[in-house]
Amino acid sequence: MPYVLQQKESEQIYTTTLVNHYGLAYYGVKFWHEREEANEHALAFLESQAVPDPSSWQVIELEENEMKIGNVKLKNSPQWRLFWSSLTRKAEARKLEN
Repeated sequence: MPYVLQQKESEQIYTTTLVNHYGLAYYGVKFWHEREEANEHALAFLESQAVPDPSSWQVIELEENEMKIGNVKLKNSPQWRLFWSSLTRKAEARKLEN
């Protein structure tokens, strides 16, 4: 199961430029494979990305297909942000305003 970062108040999922196993860059959901790994590295990762108030983020578990659907909704573009509702278990993508 993938473990991802979610902003506690807004429910935004942390997204960034990543590199897939083919060596190709894409814009998607930052994740870890194991909860222990995510909990251990999340704070340092957020700090390394200069995220304001890193403590306002939490590690949550998604099903692999839920994360993949979220990546599709991002359209490989940093103009989109991803939000996750734990009530409906659905992702919503919102385009940044210019």
